[in-house]
Amino acid sequence: MNPRRLAVLLVVAIALSLWIAGAPPAQPQAPPATPVPSPPVRGMTISCHGWGWEWGTDEMVGSMALLKAMGVNWITIHPYAGIRGDGRVVMSDRWYGDTRWITRPITEAHRLGLKIMIKPHLAYWGSKFSWRGEIAFNDDESWERFFVTYETWINRVAELSAGADAFVVGTELDRTVHHEKQWRRIIAGVRTRVGEKVPLTYSANWDAFTNIPFWDALDVIGIQAYFPIALEPGLPEPEALAAAWRAHLRRLDRFARRRDRKILFAELGYSRSPRAAVEPWSGREGGEHADEIQRRCLTAALEAVEGSDLVVGVFLWKWFPGETRRGNFLMSTPAMRRVIQTHWGQVKVQSPGEK
Repeated sequence: MNPRRLAVLLVVAIALSLWIAGAPPAQPQAPPATPVPSPPVRGMTISCHGWGWEWGTDEMVGSMALLKAMGVNWITIHPYAGIRGDGRVVMSDRWYGDTRWITRPITEAHRLGLKIMIKPHLAYWGSKFSWRGEIAFNDDESWERFFVTYETWINRVAELSAGADAFVVGTELDRTVHHEKQWRRIIAGVRTRVGEKVPLTYSANWDAFTNIPFWDALDVIGIQAYFPIALEPGLPEPEALAAAWRAHLRRLDRFARRRDRKILFAELGYSRSPRAAVEPWSGREGGEHADEIQRRCLTAALEAVEGSDLVVGVFLWKWFPGETRRGNFLMSTPAMRRVIQTHWGQVKVQSPGEK
């Protein structure tokens, strides 16, 4: 080889090796997500008026059968623990002694051909916190106490949830997520208990999902989807609601693609209120056009989800076991049932006592 050419090649090789040595390390790629089973999630949260004992009753089984006939293919329940101002997460022996209220819904859902997600909630009432998104602490001892006791509780619920089809490691605890190391440890512990094939998510509030640093450790981006879809209270036009949802979905689409994850609306609902489109998270009820506003909001939301490639589905908030008419955000009223059945493709189902 020509000596001059050899010298040039050596210089190039040395320069290239130095550039490689000094280059920043490649960013780790997010591991492939465990897929959320198809078809799309058409889910309902079955809530409770107490601490969950209703989920173990025959009325719960009847409600699941009714929901399936309406087109629902997933349900979710939300086992509770208490939270104290010093950071302690408390499991009551009264509820975690006999755990059929968690295990029976899993068995009965599968018998009916439904899938079930377990979505644990911290019960903030009776504490100094006004909602879960406010939970935070001012000293290291309280933070340590919180994560130690939270991990004990969430692992216990994960163990009891054997056979469930999806699991949520946390809900609306968005002021705690900067403790990334602790959350990654929690996620890993839950995964060993529910199994590698069970999709995991965290359910972030609608205004905080971009702040979660550990989406790569989870299988789907979970969101409490109470996005405002109007600027003023009152009766919104359907076209305006659709436009608002398109804007939200464009942002969600960009976010999800950057993280190579799909999105699950782990909670979505509207109360009967003139402010339902402005403040969907508010449970205040009553006022002019309240029923029609709720109907239009839910219709717009379901149409938006159906038109999205990256939103794998939604869990509506909420239903109760049996025939209760008590509570806000109810999806069990005749008007809401008609919306659900229209979009989820099942025949009209008349429940006992309905005219």
